[in-house]
Amino acid sequence: MNIKFHSTVLICNDLDKMKSFYQDILLQEIDVDFGNCIVLRCGLSLWKLTENNPLSKNLGRTFHQTGNKNLEICFETEHFNDVLQNLSHSDIQYIHKETEENWGQFTIRFYDPENNIIEIGESIPCFVKRFNKQGLTVEEISERTSVPLEMVKEICK
Repeated sequence: MNIKFHSTVLICNDLDKMKSFYQDILLQEIDVDFGNCIVLRCGLSLWKLTENNPLSKNLGRTFHQTGNKNLEICFETEHFNDVLQNLSHSDIQYIHKETEENWGQFTIRFYDPENNIIEIGESIPCFVKRFNKQGLTVEEISERTSVPLEMVKEICK
């Protein structure tokens, strides 16, 4: 038997608002739009349940207002400062603005329009290269970031 991960689905209340947020603010492209279900190229799907959907029937609702506060949707970028600039023009409820994680990655966290946690962080190559430019050796970078030494060496070539 072969079970393969397919995607993460966010159950939405206001599909148009969520679609706009993911397209316009997070710059994600639509792969397929089925009307009540939108598949983004990144592998995330947005789904507006109907009353007669088996999931809705079993849950007793089509949407829960509190969102998925134990789910974090992570995005990475090579252009963290550009993302920060773009987000500054949006009406976003921040969990935290730019912060440096213990392993050295800069991240920002906020809620999407329906209270799902969004993280945008520097990609691993981005923060490894940043430490390399600061003069850290590959061994020091590996120790500082927990990125395996061989991966750090490959990135710093």
